[in-house]
Amino acid sequence: MDLAYICEWEKWPKSTHCPSVPLACTWSCRNLIAFTTDLRSDDQDLTRVIHILDTEHPWDVHSIRSEHSEAITCLEWDQSGSRLLSADADGHIKCWSMADHLANSWESPVGSLVEGDPIVALSWLHNGVKLALHVEKSGASSFGEKFSRVKFSPSLTLFGGKPMEGWIAVTVSGLVTVSLLKPSGQVLTSTESLCRLRGRVALADIAFTGGGNIVVATADGSSASPVQFYKVCVSVVSEKCRIDTEILPSLFMRCTTDLNRRDRLPAITHLKFLARDMSEQVLLCASSQTSSVVECWSLRKEGLPVNNIFQQLSPAVGDKQPTILKWRILSATNDLDRVSAVALPKLPISLTNTDLKVASDTQFYPGLGLALAFHDGSVHIVHRLSLQTMAIFYSSATPRSADEPAIKRPRTTGPTVHFKAMQLSWTSLALVGIDNHGRLSMLRISPSMGHSLDVGLALRHLLFLLEYCMVTGYDWWDILLHVQPGMVQSLVEKLHEEYTRQKAELQQVLSTRILAMKASLCRLSPCTVTRVCDYHAKLFLIAISSTLRSLLRPHVLNTPDKSPGERLTEICAKITDVDIDKVMINLKTEEFVLDMNTLQALQQLLQWVGDFVLYLLASLPNQGSPLRPGHSFLRDGASLGTLRELMVVIRIWGLLKPGCLPVYTATSDTQDSMSLLFRLLTKLWICCRDDGPTSEPDEALVDECCLLPSQLLIPSLDWLPVSDGLVSRLQPKQPLRLHFGKAPALPGSAPSLQLDGLIRAPGQPKMDHLRRLHLGAYPTEACKACTRCGCVTMLQSPSRTTAVKQWEQRWIKNCLCGGLWWRVPRGHP
Repeated sequence: MDLAYICEWEKWPKSTHCPSVPLACTWSCRNLIAFTTDLRSDDQDLTRVIHILDTEHPWDVHSIRSEHSEAITCLEWDQSGSRLLSADADGHIKCWSMADHLANSWESPVGSLVEGDPIVALSWLHNGVKLALHVEKSGASSFGEKFSRVKFSPSLTLFGGKPMEGWIAVTVSGLVTVSLLKPSGQVLTSTESLCRLRGRVALADIAFTGGGNIVVATADGSSASPVQFYKVCVSVVSEKCRIDTEILPSLFMRCTTDLNRRDRLPAITHLKFLARDMSEQVLLCASSQTSSVVECWSLRKEGLPVNNIFQQLSPAVGDKQPTILKWRILSATNDLDRVSAVALPKLPISLTNTDLKVASDTQFYPGLGLALAFHDGSVHIVHRLSLQTMAIFYSSATPRSADEPAIKRPRTTGPTVHFKAMQLSWTSLALVGIDNHGRLSMLRISPSMGHSLDVGLALRHLLFLLEYCMVTGYDWWDILLHVQPGMVQSLVEKLHEEYTRQKAELQQVLSTRILAMKASLCRLSPCTVTRVCDYHAKLFLIAISSTLRSLLRPHVLNTPDKSPGERLTEICAKITDVDIDKVMINLKTEEFVLDMNTLQALQQLLQWVGDFVLYLLASLPNQGSPLRPGHSFLRDGASLGTLRELMVVIRIWGLLKPGCLPVYTATSDTQDSMSLLFRLLTKLWICCRDDGPTSEPDEALVDECCLLPSQLLIPSLDWLPVSDGLVSRLQPKQPLRLHFGKAPALPGSAPSLQLDGLIRAPGQPKMDHLRRLHLGAYPTEACKACTRCGCVTMLQSPSRTTAVKQWEQRWIKNCLCGGLWWRVPRGHP
């Protein structure tokens, strides 16, 4: 476990930290982190501000003036990572959602209120989606065997079984409040007491059962009092929300029943269920001013012995022994330093003894440990059930210089730097902590947890987690933290191998996600950086192809089974003629008729297809150099076939509207550039198509491609969006020190900047990567950029045609690579 980076605030005059203010921190599945600070100054109170950052660009923090009247006590992301709940010490709950799907633009259209009653626990209602990881089947061929859907009922369902959205919160005075979001946008809120005798609730946590019920655990803060558990059932009766509560068995912490230790640990400071959908296991921490004890408890069904007299009176009782639910302690720690924060893993590994044996046999450790932060500044990863230490991290406010002897230094005056809030990432490979100086620290947690694993096994574990992210749609940034440049090649190959073993339908669903994953892996090594260009070009080609095909309409409505797009693919695959006009004759051209304005609006996309074909053919003579972008396309029969189909479509549209054709700068006025390129492309495609014998391009074809630069001006393609992210620069073991609001001058990877098509100079004109429009060096239009690949596009559409709007709708929520959008300031260089 080591520090990846630390991000701190610029010093403000007269600003102070408030130790009494609790901090909230939450990490979404899209790798956005929302957190609060305890900073206050004379003119501003930052305890009511929510800060949101993307882990790839932590300095680019977005602060929301939340309009909470008191300090924020809880933050909670939803399952999709696109909405955020915040609650304060005055009973206000706000639901935040992205405005225009931008990760740095938030609005709060709805919320709820329990007047003057501080919120101590908050959660979204369960949507019924639960996945199980089967680590022991990591070698299985099908993703369905490795990751299976667990039967789990949503907290509340609409008509037809669709889960109803909403949230549940627990207040200090012992109330439970539930708010339901109706599809119409209306909010139904109901509040009920947890039990008849209301008491103070200092700590609470919320978990869900497979039957659709909710379990709430509460404690009044004193270790002499029991930890209470309640079952909460939510229903909608005649358009009103109804809450029913029932008392479940309670428990006293083991350390408080020991007469010698009863008074030494007076307070319960942490109360957490081990997982959101695991209400049978709970973690408790009792503390004094200097020490803590952590205990893990489990709820079990136990038989209730029945007296012989009753067995004789009722024989049925003797056959079936009655059972009772009882809390039993699983494990407890010895006296530890005082615990300041707890973080629980979100990886859905079940915790029965057989599963734990499987984990030890496979040496798969992610998700098995929870994190404890202590007041001395250290962080321990301990086993979820046995509470045995698996890894330790020691932080220090003043790092020791290399020549200073490692003697025990005297403790400095004032409180030591320690984490007040922590969260583990969704794959449990990274940990974020907010300390009592307001700084954000990002820690890497090794998948081996300090055990010595051979390289092959470590690779298999990383591959297994990448597949998990591919299936769930979660962001995989935290996995990239552990990928060394030497691992990239084998990881990409194995990922592709696993992908090709899946069913054709699943391959189609995951086709773009695996390309984005390969691109982000290849970015980590200077040897594979040109392949990033190829993967981005392939993503763009797939998107253009499906959009242009969707514009084709059958001439007669009652046409048989095949769509015009499918017929186009079939005819182009069957007819291997090198003459574009002969291929075109076999198509029903009336299916390709489009409005003239639509065709003109598509010109930039058609131009990209034409330029890309020209670039590929011109680079064929240099195919021996894998360092050149486009190298992988030259032997990819499927992509070349797609380009060939698009060339035919463009040719037909050019007859309708010559203005939509790609523009080439040719040396001869009489040359038919489209026919020339199609002829060479077909010859290259025949050499490597999927259903035919593969062969090397003949010398005549290579010679013709060598002549291309003398016949046509070869375009310089804007290959790769510029990404100024951190992950490719975090390879050395030196942690980066960053400042919020101030972009760092990070060292680039030198080899990648010298490659053809990748050179970037300051002030170079920018491209709208999705519309293929030039924006100028300092764009005046409002733009948004992808948080992962750096792709830039305009916020507002310059075109009004339906076809272009259809193209733009594809990217309204996410970028080509699946990354989130972030608004870029105007004129941003």
